[in-house]
Amino acid sequence: MRCLLAWSLALFSACTARDKPMASDLHDFAARYTAAWCSQDPTQVAAFFAPNGSLKINEGAPSVGRPAITMAAQGFMTAFPDLVVRMDSVINDGGSRSRYYWTLTGTNTGPAGTGRSVRISGYEEWTRGADALIVTSLGHFDEAEYNRQLRADPAGRS
Repeated sequence: MRCLLAWSLALFSACTARDKPMASDLHDFAARYTAAWCSQDPTQVAAFFAPNGSLKINEGAPSVGRPAITMAAQGFMTAFPDLVVRMDSVINDGGSRSRYYWTLTGTNTGPAGTGRSVRISGYEEWTRGADALIVTSLGHFDEAEYNRQLRADPAGRS
């Protein structure tokens, strides 16, 4: 039990918010979502979504339902075994809508990885249901910059 508590505290402190105080329920939800991304367990990410919720990343096809969301999260976790997501801020856009701003860092050492490190920021536009779970998440990040970092030479050349 002590080990589990220590691991939980270490994970939470590595993956915590760096924003101003706000509505505690939304902030707590977003902090736990951040920790789920850092867990290397994609089912923890999917658990934040309604059973038929959807996650769309940039212009990609939406991942609909928890099994598909699990697979989408697994893709990032496999590509970046040292994945760390930090919450930059979370704001309520009114009612059930909010924006979750994040920064992802990691080294692409998964299968067929480039060995390159990335640091990319983005945000998700959430619509949450009455049960507070995410019904839809529209994720946005600079895909061209992400791809540039994956291809970049360690000396900074592309």
